[in-house]
Amino acid sequence: MKAVDLMTPRVITIGPDATIADAARKMLENNISGMPVVDAAGKVVGIISEGDLLRRVELGTERHRSWWLGMVSGGTLPAEDFIKSHARKVADVMTSHVTTVDENASPEDVVRLMETKRIKRVPVVRQGALVGIVSRANLLRALASVAPDTPAAAPDDRALKERVAAAVREVSWDSRSHDAIVVRNGVVQLWGFASSGSQRDAVRVAAEGVPGVKAVENNIQVVDAAESGAWGL
Repeated sequence: MKAVDLMTPRVITIGPDATIADAARKMLENNISGMPVVDAAGKVVGIISEGDLLRRVELGTERHRSWWLGMVSGGTLPAEDFIKSHARKVADVMTSHVTTVDENASPEDVVRLMETKRIKRVPVVRQGALVGIVSRANLLRALASVAPDTPAAAPDDRALKERVAAAVREVSWDSRSHDAIVVRNGVVQLWGFASSGSQRDAVRVAAEGVPGVKAVENNIQVVDAAESGAWGL
């Protein structure tokens, strides 16, 4: 099993030149708490989260440090606080030191990064370009789908997963209709959330129609998007 087998392939992203308002709206619309920032080439250049938008002058929540801390830091901390609270572009408030993993990284590599960096999700890249994201939930789903005597995903399963993902995209009118696909020995497991039963069933039917699929286990839950905090990343 590799990161490519675990990851959620459909990731909500934003560009570094987008505005802070754009980022806030995108997170609200997709009910997510953060997203990768990618450049025109698809390379991950940062991560922006709700935490990056809490200290804003528009809200009256900008940080006010003590004068002596500002002096000790040589003015660096007050300057950083000012940028965080007043900047208008994502590039100025995002976390630029981003930890990523290659698509061929092992689950051990992913978990080690999560533990050492104290993060909940890791972007997955292929030759530097973003192709997915692995969260703690992805790891739990993989654990739930694999019995102790089940062999690791074979190359055929990975190819089948790509075909299923392509078929599902064709009927995913709601961009949040699923967030993970797991394939083991030709059996497809769908995980995530949908806003209606018909959307949930459409995703299942699309997966069932892919040649090579032996069975589909539909674990997608129907949840009101306004009430769910599980959409997206």
